[in-house]
Amino acid sequence: MKLNLYNAQGQVAGEVEVSDAIFGAEIKPHLHWQVVRWQMAKKRAGTHSVKTRATVSRVKQKAYRQKGTGRARHGSYAAPIFVGGGKVHGPSPRSYEHSVNKKVRAGALRSALSEMARDEKIKVVDGFGLDSIRTKQAAAVLTALSATKSLVVDGTRDETLDKSMRNLARHKYLPAAGLNVYDILNCETLVITKAGLEAVEGRLS
Repeated sequence: MKLNLYNAQGQVAGEVEVSDAIFGAEIKPHLHWQVVRWQMAKKRAGTHSVKTRATVSRVKQKAYRQKGTGRARHGSYAAPIFVGGGKVHGPSPRSYEHSVNKKVRAGALRSALSEMARDEKIKVVDGFGLDSIRTKQAAAVLTALSATKSLVVDGTRDETLDKSMRNLARHKYLPAAGLNVYDILNCETLVITKAGLEAVEGRLS
């Protein structure tokens, strides 16, 4: 299949041939769900913790005598029913990570790219033409491409382009090696350079 090639002024400058196996694959929403869930799980710190009756800082001696007070029997004010006592069945530090097969991750990435291509949300650019860090210039290129919330993908990490886009709240920059399903589905327009296109096809072919 073919995609339009745009210049930095947002004008169509030609066409590029892309792989049907990557940009025209079958769309599988269940793979999107599986891989995004895996990505979100990997981001979780899992450092949540509460103090139980064994770790809370309270007097450990028996609260009052066993019999004769007319009150219920208690052994310690660290019991969960007392204010300031320990918590029962609270969260403890754990890892939320789980594994997803490489073939599933690659299939989900192809599916997400194919969905963007089907909806005509992919714009291939020949370059941004940045000689130095220029946020205003990078924003002008994205405006010319009618990209209000975009993911910009380049072949390798371009520090100039990366730093030029760092202050653009609705736009994100990634090298081709960092392209992932969550960021693709979270953007409205996928802006990819020619070098980025070659790198993505090399990664998924």
